Amino acid sequence: MKKQLGFGRGFRVAFANARAQAAEMVIAPGAAEGGSGNRHRGADQWLYVVSGRGVATIDGRALALKRGMLLLIERRQEHEIRNDGRSPLKTLNFYVPPAYDRRGNAIGPGKR
Repeated sequence: MKKQLGFGRGFRVAFANARAQAAEMVIAPGAAEGGSGNRHRGADQWLYVVSGRGVATIDGRALALKRGMLLLIERRQEHEIRNDGRSPLKTLNFYVPPAYDRRGNAIGPGKR
């Protein structure tokens, strides 16, 4: 299975199988995804920064993000990803097991 990624606006599931899922996320300058109460109860999230910069706040701890960084957000960790740069923050995310349906709604063990 393969897919050409487009990195349009927002969050979009690229594809998945029964064990894992890939999704694209684009956050506009000054915007954020997640926040208080945002966690995946049953899924780990691997976040790779394709371009841009930002800050990941995981369980209250702030971590700088920049192109080329790989971050692991473990299941049940509260998190927010914020774009503090001047250009879109583009990330490729992997969820193990899948956490979202094709429309981006939380599902199954990854449900918030």
